[in-house]
Order: sequence, then C-alpha cells, then structure tokens
Amino acid sequence: MNWIVADWPWGIDFAVEKNRENGDTALFYRKSCFNRKNGDMGRLRQARLPSSIRSWGAGIGGSSFSMTVFTKGVAVSVEPVRWINNKLVIIDQTLLPALYKEMELNTAADVWEAIKVLRVRGAPAIGVCAAFGVVVGVREKAPQTIEEAHRAVNETAAFLATSRPTAVNLFWALDRMKAFAAACDASRLPAFLQAIEAEAVDICEEDKRRCRAIGEHGAALIQNGYGVLTHCNAGALATAAYGTALAVMFRAHELGKRFAVFADETRPLLQGARLTAWELQQAGIDVTLICDNMAAQVMREGRIQMVVVGADRIAANGDVANKIGTYGVATLAKAHGIPFYVAAPLSTFDLTLESGAEIPIELRDSEEVTHGFGKQTAPDGVKVYNPAFDVTPAEHIAGIITEQGILRRPFEESIESAMDRSNTTGG
Repeated sequence: MNWIVADWPWGIDFAVEKNRENGDTALFYRKSCFNRKNGDMGRLRQARLPSSIRSWGAGIGGSSFSMTVFTKGVAVSVEPVRWINNKLVIIDQTLLPALYKEMELNTAADVWEAIKVLRVRGAPAIGVCAAFGVVVGVREKAPQTIEEAHRAVNETAAFLATSRPTAVNLFWALDRMKAFAAACDASRLPAFLQAIEAEAVDICEEDKRRCRAIGEHGAALIQNGYGVLTHCNAGALATAAYGTALAVMFRAHELGKRFAVFADETRPLLQGARLTAWELQQAGIDVTLICDNMAAQVMREGRIQMVVVGADRIAANGDVANKIGTYGVATLAKAHGIPFYVAAPLSTFDLTLESGAEIPIELRDSEEVTHGFGKQTAPDGVKVYNPAFDVTPAEHIAGIITEQGILRRPFEESIESAMDRSNTTGG
C-alpha cells in the first residue's frame, strides 16, 4: 500500500491507500475524527473514495467533510464556502486554528453577518459566498411569481453589498447574479430558482479554475533555495479553493521545488498567523512565522528573494488594495531590491477606478486593536485608527499573477489586454 499521510491540527490523522489494480482509493482516519457540530473528537472512521482523490467528501459527525488532497506529498486544501444539499455552508474562520467549525447560513442576514465579521474572508471567497447568498436570500423571501423572484434577487444583492466596501469581488459577484437573473428567460418559478442556483455554482467553480491557473503561472517565479514572504492570508481559505498567493507556493511545492516561506502575522486579526501558517503547515511547506515589524530585518539578512501577496481590489493603473500592512511590505521590498508580486484573478480588477486613490478603504471597529481576541491590550478611551486595507502603488509591483498569466508594467496596457482576452475566451 502507498500511504500519503497528513496530520490535521484538530487531531485527524489520515492516510490514503491506492489500489494499484483498479485505481480506487480509500481514506482512513487513523487516530480520531472531528465532529464539526460541536468540536468534539470521535471514533475511528473509514471512507471509500472514487478513483480520483483530488477532491472527495466523507460523512463525519453528521455533516459533510470536504478537502482537496494532493498526491505526491502535498497535503490539504479546505473549501471555505460550499453549497451542499441546497445549503450554504462555510468554515468559521474567526475560530481557526484552535477550532474547526462549520456553520450553515440560512438567511441573507446570516450571509451579511458572516462577511462583515470575517467568518468568511478573502476577496474571491467573499464573492462566492455573496453569489450563494443571493440564492439564500431569494429562497428566504419565498417568492410566488417570477416578478417577485426578480425583485428578491435585486433586494438581496443590494443588502449584501452593504456588508464590506473594499473587496470588489463582492460587487462583481452580486452584479453578475443580478445581470444573469435579468436575462434569464425561464417562464416558470422553479426553473428560475434552479437557474440562479446554477449560476452561483458556476461562479464558485470558475474561481477554483482561476486559482489553479494562477498557481501554474506563478510557480515559475519561485526558484530552489528562495525565501518567499507573504502577508495576510491568500490561500484556500480566501478563495473557493487553492488560493491566489498561496496557490503559487502550493504549485511550486507540488513541482518539487525547495523554498521557505516567511509569513507575517498580520495585525490586528492575525490572519497570517492563524490561517496562512496553518495552511502552509498542512501542505508540508517550510514556513516561519514573523511579527509584521520583523519583515525589514528578515529582508536585510538576505532571507527573502521575493514577496507574493493577494489583493482585494486592483485599479486600472495597477494600484493594489490589500490587507493593511501590504504597502509597508512593498516599500521595504523595493528598498531592498526584492521583487514584489500580487496574485489575483481578473474578477478582482476594477477598471472603473483609474487609480488606487479611488478605492474605498474600510474602517473597522476599534476593539479589534484594543481588545484583540477578547483581551484588553490598550487603556480605556484611547483613540484608535483601524483601516482594514492600504493601497500599494503600481510602481512598487514587479508583476500581477492572474489566470491569464503574469501582467507587467505598463499595467494600464497589460491589464486592458488581459481583460480583453478574458472577455473573448469567456474566462
């Protein structure tokens, strides 16, 4: 038997057995199983899998368990937003890495709250969640006619658009759902409801394909012996699956390249520490966690040869809005002569904005800074400024890794060309 083993932080120790005669696979939980409903550990379970082990699901604790398994020693990629049995299910990322918990979003208000408080986060994942959120909201309103269903689509989309202002994928997905509904020629209500559900599923599946393509294009940038710095989390947890910035690293690792990653902890909500370090560990990638204010020293010591981050919105001139602290990392990279790359699907580009100066920057609650994770770390009454994003100017960026390839300066031209190719090919 050929075993591929990965240890999950919540205690699942699994192995995959491949039948050499017929290609079937079996997945064995060798220690214990995680109950997603209550966080408890259960008894040994076993699940038989189809011949392809790249994507599978098995029942655990009464709910569905889904991950991506990469053979050749590359471990696991979770799917943070899924549509299962007509239900929208997300991973509550505010609890990771200490606790893995899934939750159903049964109302539009549930979806809005999950996006607002970062239970689901990352621009592509927010877009996917919002698309399914339209379906959830329409069903919640229980329309009796096609006309009522069209109105429900627009009302739900307008409501979800108020959840967060910066990640353009949110508005891209909502606009696409509205446009699809308006053009849908279904004459009967059940057919209309099935059609908008299928469109949301398409948005999710397209994001998975885009992330894979980003990984393929970006992996060539990583050379053996490189040190790669990343900020915040742009992995599978930030997308439908596989990630953007981390997709570059996952694919390079699959190709057998030897490199090390330095992950900024990413204050104030520690997405780099809680999520990126966790994902890279599960993939078996050499990862070192550093505080945000250590990046300059690590660069000065020669440990970093490239930087790769994700993006929440990219303007027509190539300016990039991403998690707060990204601009500082880009400035440090430029000072040290280190190439700084951004990885993002074309759905993250907003060509209605000429530059990053027009990108709205979300301001978040002061308690994220003064009472991080429930512990008071600042005096009562102190003033707090807490922008969630900053904008990195295009001149700091060596290239933008997209599903269409790596875009280079002048970005106005390369972005326009990539968008034209995407519109022509339909993806």
